[in-house]
Amino acid sequence: MPTSPRPAVLQLKGIRKSFNVGEPNETEVLHGIDLTLMPGEFCAVIGPSGSGKSTLLNTIGLLDRPTSGQLLINGVDTTHLNDAALTDLRGHSIGFVFQYHHLLSAFTALENVVMPMFGDAGFLQEAMQARGRALLDKVGLTPWLHANAGHLSGGQQQRVAVARALAMQPALILADEPTGNLDSKSADSVFALLRDVCREHHTAVLFVTHNPLLSERCDRTIQVVDGLVLG
Repeated sequence: MPTSPRPAVLQLKGIRKSFNVGEPNETEVLHGIDLTLMPGEFCAVIGPSGSGKSTLLNTIGLLDRPTSGQLLINGVDTTHLNDAALTDLRGHSIGFVFQYHHLLSAFTALENVVMPMFGDAGFLQEAMQARGRALLDKVGLTPWLHANAGHLSGGQQQRVAVARALAMQPALILADEPTGNLDSKSADSVFALLRDVCREHHTAVLFVTHNPLLSERCDRTIQVVDGLVLG
């Protein structure tokens, strides 16, 4: 009996997002966006500043609710979920890597990676530390497990951020200009790392970048222009 194909990690159906709804200055930023992302797909997102990329990522990341339309994560329709359910889905299904790493500099690399797991369970378990060590080994940082994050280089900090994003084994990673503050060598290293993770774990990745050399190496590229998705 043939196995059914894996469901889409992400589906946007007619997503619109407006701000100041009902006010004289109501502004629609996203204008009916349709987008599907499959497991293991590595998709670049490009577009000029002010095009709606950040609003799109915040909506996909369940940080903002769309004004209308349907957003599904791993087949779960988020339309009518309450805030607690959205928080739970976001914490278990989506990993975030930003342009700035947002690590806690006074804590070690391992402590930063373990934090999402600790917050979910409410207490520290040896299995969490073991997973944290394994993730840091995967990103090449075993010698710096116990180094304070604030003492690491920019490239190393982004590698910790990638490991932290993987802590909850998410189906989707949203990477918002994760190489924007790095030199070309470190940027290429972090990009390659995300690429490897995508292939190995069938994790879908949305990779926002202004670097055409990186976007050309993705499976496909979508362009956000004036609140619309092209491509």
